[in-house]
Amino acid sequence: MKTIYYNGEVYTGELPLAEAFAVEDGRFLFAGSNEEAVKLAATGDELVDLRGNFVCSGFNDSHMHLLGFGNTLSCAPLASHTGSLEEMLSCLREFLENHPPRENGWILGRGWNQDYFSDGKRMPDRRDLDRVSETVPVCAVRACGHCLAVNTKALEILGITGDISQPEGGRVGMDEDGPDGRFFDNAMDLVYSQMPAPDKEDVKRMILAACRALNAYGVTSSQTDDYSTFQTVPWETVNQAYRELEAEGRLTVRVNEQSNFTSLESLREFVEAGNRTGTGTDFFRIGPLKMLGDGALGARTAYLSRPYADDPSTCGIPVFSQETMDEMVDYANAQGMQVAVHAIGDACLDRVLGAVEKALKHHPREDHRHGVVHCQITRPDQLEKIRELNLHVYAQSIFLDYDIHMVRERVGEELASTSYSWKTLLGKGVTVSNGSDSPVELPDVMAGIQCAVTRKTLRDQAGPYLPQESFTVQEALDSYTRAGAFASFEEEKKGKIEAGMLADFVVLGQNPFETAEAELKDIPVLATFLGGRPVFRR
Repeated sequence: MKTIYYNGEVYTGELPLAEAFAVEDGRFLFAGSNEEAVKLAATGDELVDLRGNFVCSGFNDSHMHLLGFGNTLSCAPLASHTGSLEEMLSCLREFLENHPPRENGWILGRGWNQDYFSDGKRMPDRRDLDRVSETVPVCAVRACGHCLAVNTKALEILGITGDISQPEGGRVGMDEDGPDGRFFDNAMDLVYSQMPAPDKEDVKRMILAACRALNAYGVTSSQTDDYSTFQTVPWETVNQAYRELEAEGRLTVRVNEQSNFTSLESLREFVEAGNRTGTGTDFFRIGPLKMLGDGALGARTAYLSRPYADDPSTCGIPVFSQETMDEMVDYANAQGMQVAVHAIGDACLDRVLGAVEKALKHHPREDHRHGVVHCQITRPDQLEKIRELNLHVYAQSIFLDYDIHMVRERVGEELASTSYSWKTLLGKGVTVSNGSDSPVELPDVMAGIQCAVTRKTLRDQAGPYLPQESFTVQEALDSYTRAGAFASFEEEKKGKIEAGMLADFVVLGQNPFETAEAELKDIPVLATFLGGRPVFRR
């Protein structure tokens, strides 16, 4: 039996818009005119009137942390309480009162951003968090996920004193009295490794919570870095959780796992266990090796080629040495793995480009689709090298909402004038997909599309920042659909509404092509379908 949808405005992945489409056995059967749809109808078929609503392929968030997002949904919601340090602390105290931890449990919150604090733009430290509790360990993670703060009780549990040696690729914050409770990048592992480990059922609950939220934003595919979420949960447990949910028929987002490893040894064990890019099913498959090359701009840990304009004492933090990055990228490339490396700072991007270039010289591959995650602070020579190496770029247009306010202040006018240059990359023939990096940002696709099109902030319409880098509405939609499918080697399966493709689609309350640019974020998601079945209805 077919289901025929008619009387809509259907973006198939090409213009002009179609009016109708049909679904059978979880796949699209056709897309075209109402007249053609009527001719397809047979006895027993279901006809659905779209009532003029807009339909496009289900959204594909091409870089996020699905498990981390699910975990954050059960933590103190600091992202909505970051107007001041006092507001953040009040949120944590209220959360502690309403959610007392189990024995040996921690209070965890995520989402603060000191740049939004009205009572002083400094990062919280242990003394601040001691005002939440002196007896329960408290951990507050910054929105970017590249630094955190803990209270004195947590430091006692960790056993960290003033004579600790600084970890490679990270930093433990210090003041005149010793550790100040702040941890940056790799140093955060010292904290995470001591937190109680969730079991497989906990992991499954987090995945389901994240999937429900993603479906409400129209997301049907997620390219996600999950192995780095919990230091105490092995990748085998994460994979098993996804596969069990798939077998139970409860997984409502298609997952491409961006497999995060921090050593050649652990990567080799993963590959030798039979894992390669593309292994798996349409619901859960192994994606690229994911590496974290540097930190974030907000925490001043993104690795720049020059000192930070607003803090000349630092250039940021490279997470890996060039030698280690070279070894891991070379091994993955030789084993047929795709590689995706987080690079926000231009000095980090230099390292990534060098590692990929060397790997491809050692083991040439025609269609490797290696990529750069974020690709924010860039120089013109690097954009050209990305084209030469035929790299994919995993952008986050939604980052403009915050970064516009601080990018020039952080990196200086010269670097800021050539950064976030994703339209330039499109013009060079580079495929640019889009995502949220959730839980860094909410996986709100329509907000991301608005940022891509306007290059302005969402709240106060500040900008535009480098307006020549604005996407058209079609380019923005494609970055969340077709380009995402290309990133995971699935362009023949999804990303468009055409015969044979997986019937993943979203119904919107307005046509983005006919909506004012400043109102794109307000377009409601009315329904989301995965394989032809509804997984969300408003």
